[in-house]
Amino acid sequence: MTPTLPVQEAPWDPVEFERQLRAKGAGYHIHHRFNQRLNGGDCSPDEIRCWVANRFYYQICIPRKDAAILANMPDRAHRRLWVDRILDHDGSGDYAGSQAGGIEAWTRLGEAVGLSRDELWSLERVVPGVRFACDAYVNFAARAPWQEAVCSSLTEMFAPQIHKDRLASWPGHYPWIEADGLQYFRSRIPLATRDVEHGLQVTLGHFTTRDAQQRALDILQFKLDILWSMLDAIEKACRHD
Repeated sequence: MTPTLPVQEAPWDPVEFERQLRAKGAGYHIHHRFNQRLNGGDCSPDEIRCWVANRFYYQICIPRKDAAILANMPDRAHRRLWVDRILDHDGSGDYAGSQAGGIEAWTRLGEAVGLSRDELWSLERVVPGVRFACDAYVNFAARAPWQEAVCSSLTEMFAPQIHKDRLASWPGHYPWIEADGLQYFRSRIPLATRDVEHGLQVTLGHFTTRDAQQRALDILQFKLDILWSMLDAIEKACRHD
């Protein structure tokens, strides 16, 4: 007797697949209790400094993650697009103006909230949970097929709103923070939008069976869990900071 093979579900069309990916935004850390307190004006100066210092470790890991993905990309056209992400964070020239890069912009945010450059760059305030989450993400990006690593970056779909929320709420809630320090959030809005376009192009084109599409959703959930677990660790650390 011939065994009955399981019926393969039909893949989603690109419109529905993208809708499924975007629906994952329900688990983005914009909904985390600590982020809601942060943007709601309920965090103390010490809590904000703790958050900035810990999140800095994520900032310096981003170009390492992108370099790992770049190294695994065999296609020149994709590499030419992806390399911009590294420069977006590492900067170029004399680290001034629009070429300063995201790491330098975050350093200035640190100074704006009362952290010295040396204190921030020493990483002395980074807690183990944040290190573990960030290192796990860099390791995934280096070991996974490059298309899967690109898919994990699609949390950028949800990033513009979290930056807009900070720009809208922080000046009123935290007037003691120097306004120039918020440039990082302002700069990331158009860059995230650009990056999502490329990330979706790769993801929609590569994951074309239902099983593969489910794999893509699981990868995106993994990245969402990374970001959420970072805030869990930061919330606990800042409570005792």
